[in-house]
Amino acid sequence: MPYHCNLSFQQLTDDEYRRMNQELSSRDTLDVVKWAYQNFEDELVYACSFGAEGIVLIDIISKVRSDAHIVFLDTNVHFKETYELVKNVQKVYPSLRIEMVQPALTLEEQSEQYGDALWKTEPNVCCSLRKLQPLTKVLTGKKAWLSGLRREQSPTRAKIQYVNKDEKFSSIKICPLIHWKWEDVWNYIQLYQLPYNKLHDRGYPSIGCAHCTLPVEDGGGSRAGRWAGFEKIECGLHQ
Repeated sequence: MPYHCNLSFQQLTDDEYRRMNQELSSRDTLDVVKWAYQNFEDELVYACSFGAEGIVLIDIISKVRSDAHIVFLDTNVHFKETYELVKNVQKVYPSLRIEMVQPALTLEEQSEQYGDALWKTEPNVCCSLRKLQPLTKVLTGKKAWLSGLRREQSPTRAKIQYVNKDEKFSSIKICPLIHWKWEDVWNYIQLYQLPYNKLHDRGYPSIGCAHCTLPVEDGGGSRAGRWAGFEKIECGLHQ
């Protein structure tokens, strides 16, 4: 495919995005990941939340680029199980460059400026401070980023493509897992005996910050446990 890292978000037209997606439509996930690294090389970063999808994508990426740059947005309020998983993954994939990206404000500084428990009163502001702004800084100077989004996850993700024009971050967002079902994710994890967040075994399909994530009853949507009590199912990274 004649797309290489000299092309950027600003240079690609809507027709070129459609053409890329059409050409990738018959490819499998591994091929899409290979395509991403062939075209963007060191200009590509994977922003991983270390959920089940993230673990699958880490494993696939490791087969293509053993020293890939992976970032984890460390809000400082993740579950202990999440931090334990990050350490475990670092041991399993020692060549990967896993970066723990911190917000500009500590929790204490945020409390002084915005009040205690901002996630309870203004969750969008909290997500902006602790996720959106840090990722914006990471993606500055990068041409593309990988995400583990799946169409099945929620209505807001149902039309995601392999290659997406990301206006929010002025970047190209590549989503290799768009066609995967929840069952596919777990079949892969079990087949390759991958490490995963043990909260998944306790009813947490989607895992974010400890303050804003609850388990989901059987039959509930994959994002139902996020920001309970608010009309909010996304932190803002993918809106």
